[in-house]
Amino acid sequence: GGSKAASLHWTGERAVSVLLLGLLPAAYLCPGPAVDYSLAAALTLHGHWGLGQVITDYVHGEMPIRVANTGLYILSALTFAGLCHFNYHDVGICKAVAMLWSL
Repeated sequence: GGSKAASLHWTGERAVSVLLLGLLPAAYLCPGPAVDYSLAAALTLHGHWGLGQVITDYVHGEMPIRVANTGLYILSALTFAGLCHFNYHDVGICKAVAMLWSL
């Protein structure tokens, strides 16, 4: 059971990484809401899993792990909500990065 779940998680991490590799050129070549929201989801998930590994590696003890994981879920939810808000109410991720590059 645990080995199968770990294998699926590893496969999911690789799939999101490959998706991000495809979304980066897509953001440049055809920016728009679909790419903006896909980036918001993929970047949030990628960061969530990465910070989850930091917690696994460096946080020890039942209560500290529980607190750290709760904080991680809150941070990830706020990150996704913030990126979606930025996409909907402002220029969006693709346009914002293009504006930064034009400086």
